[in-house]
Amino acid sequence: MKQILQNLSNGETLLEDVPCPRVAPGHLLIRTSRTLVSAGTERMLVDFGKAGFIGKARQQPDKVRMVVDKVKTDGLAPTLQAVRSKLDQPLPIGYCNVGTVIEVGEGVEGFAVGDRVASNGKHAEVVCVPKNLCARVPDGVGDEAAAFTVLGAIALQGIRLVQPTLGEAVVVTGLGLIGLVTVQLLRAHGCRVLGIDLDPEKLALARELGAETVDLSKGEDPVAGAEAFSRGRGVDAVIITASTKSNEPVHQAALMCRKRGRIVLVGVVGLELSRADFFEKELTFQVSCSYGPGRYDPLYEEGGQDYPVGFVRWTEQRNFEAVLDMLADGRLDVAPLISHRFPLEQAEEAYRLVGGDGPSLGIVLEYPAEEQKPEQELRQRTIPLPGQLERLAKAAARPVVGFIGSGNYATQVLIPAFAETPATLKSVASSAGVSGVHAGKKFGFQETTTDSSAIIRDEAIDTVVITTRHDTHARFVCEALRAGKHVFVEKPLALTREELEEIEKVYGESATEGKGPLLMVGFNRRFAPQVGKIKALLEGVSEPKSFVMTVNAGAIPADHWTQDKAVGGGRIIGEGCHFIDLLRFLAGSPIVSVQAMMMGEAPGVAVRDDKVSFTLGFADGSFGTVHYLANGHKSFPKERLEVFCAGRILQLDNFRKLTGYGWPGFKKMNLWRQDKGNGACAAAFVEAIRSGGASSIPFDELVEVTRVSFDVVDALG
Repeated sequence: MKQILQNLSNGETLLEDVPCPRVAPGHLLIRTSRTLVSAGTERMLVDFGKAGFIGKARQQPDKVRMVVDKVKTDGLAPTLQAVRSKLDQPLPIGYCNVGTVIEVGEGVEGFAVGDRVASNGKHAEVVCVPKNLCARVPDGVGDEAAAFTVLGAIALQGIRLVQPTLGEAVVVTGLGLIGLVTVQLLRAHGCRVLGIDLDPEKLALARELGAETVDLSKGEDPVAGAEAFSRGRGVDAVIITASTKSNEPVHQAALMCRKRGRIVLVGVVGLELSRADFFEKELTFQVSCSYGPGRYDPLYEEGGQDYPVGFVRWTEQRNFEAVLDMLADGRLDVAPLISHRFPLEQAEEAYRLVGGDGPSLGIVLEYPAEEQKPEQELRQRTIPLPGQLERLAKAAARPVVGFIGSGNYATQVLIPAFAETPATLKSVASSAGVSGVHAGKKFGFQETTTDSSAIIRDEAIDTVVITTRHDTHARFVCEALRAGKHVFVEKPLALTREELEEIEKVYGESATEGKGPLLMVGFNRRFAPQVGKIKALLEGVSEPKSFVMTVNAGAIPADHWTQDKAVGGGRIIGEGCHFIDLLRFLAGSPIVSVQAMMMGEAPGVAVRDDKVSFTLGFADGSFGTVHYLANGHKSFPKERLEVFCAGRILQLDNFRKLTGYGWPGFKKMNLWRQDKGNGACAAAFVEAIRSGGASSIPFDELVEVTRVSFDVVDALG
């Protein structure tokens, strides 16, 4: 199928071949008939992409601060690599979609195959959308009009926050698509409306829709215009739908309002507010969040958990329905707002119009119908990547690798690490298809798929790398082992003791005459060059050692998937296992005891296992303490290891600087760039497969480290 992608590194718009996404539980799979280009939002993305590094930095000063902190801790080279990798990833764009349901996900009620629905799906021939972000289209509403549903909901949410009453005088500043829809919806509320803009054509259209206007291009004074419009009383409310860096729209809105007037920001403008503007009139100012309540709430959007109508009358989905109702009875007419129509094949031409200086308003993209492109053709979930077959034929080396997952960590770290080995990269799977296409082309995979099980079924693939969300790791590991594949799984190996026991059982069954597929967990830190040096130095010390590991983990929002015990396992199981493995490797002795404590609770603190300290006791008398803390500062190194033994000390800072105190013949080992051992970890795994040797990390140690991570969580209570 075809999908429109935006390249943030150069602003180029691409119409790309992408495998059809798989339907997820709680989602609908929709064949698209029309999408609407949101000229404001999508033009900002085009302009951002066209800007150089300095221009991008000026637009995102918060990201610049993050980059500076990363340079301080990780070094310049890896930071630049991370930034380039982030900008290199194509961005799926669009959020105004209408089409027909072709598959209903598990747990979805109220929708059926064949329903016409409006959704916030992307510009793609097939989209997978959560059920709460979809609404059925009434019979009397055409697909073209229904494509305005989501954009209309943005306008409607701004109006709901203003709470207009019959006869009130309301100003709309900025008469783009959302502004013109806002004009109509305010008129439907019985309000008098004054529209303000620089474009004479948009002003003329606003007048046709029932608004009075102020033409800024002619030098007309918006404040004076609003004063006259309100009969000298000041307007009741101002809705700002403009896009500008200037603070002037908010300043002018304050001057226009009567005492206790209301200002709602729907667009994007400068927000250096003047207290004097608001103080004397006791004005209220509020920023509207997209389509309404539920937006950016993962439980509502991805989890399908609706808000009770008695407590939240207007959610995102119910705003969609309200807009469709107004389209059905004619109170909202979007036909005058359409300036251009393009078939999907001409999408690049449409975006040249969006990014250019020519006049445009609503741009509708038209998609092939069933007779033009059969559904079977659209729903291909595995597609070849042109140009790779010949290269692979010349380099058909073992192992032949399939990647399940192509997220940020996979594309920035693991796939590049495996690409440097003699392995053959055959197939890469992703849930939506876009990241898989990007990774496949960039690193030379033969094909990409949205069918993860196809990689396990593929007889040509003898090695599976799993880089998906944590709750899928154990299942994929077992499926791959049962299929006789070697497995490399990014940590953690499992989220529960039951999952771990199942892996032990399957691993034992997969061995024939004591030998079976290799299983490796991505505990890369033990492969770091400086850790190798520490290990070599400790080999000459017979007495017990003490380790102090300080992890400046950084805060993650409580609603992030990694914090969900069922999905991410929490931060100790999900990430803390790295440090358990590192100390287990350096001690070279089994872990025999666990003690742990966490920071005391405080008001409003929802996450508890990201500020903890735990101590591991080893069979040889050594002990190691891990301070895993999410309440530090980003400029401090993320990881610091200190080793005390035999009157000597080793200190490793962020895998860049290793210093020895009192070590005969050793003072320091510093690197130009951070090296956490990812490349060496992948290389060791591939070499073990090629040589038929044992895994670099014994299976018993993988199980031990995983089980100890559970013990730590249990000890925390």
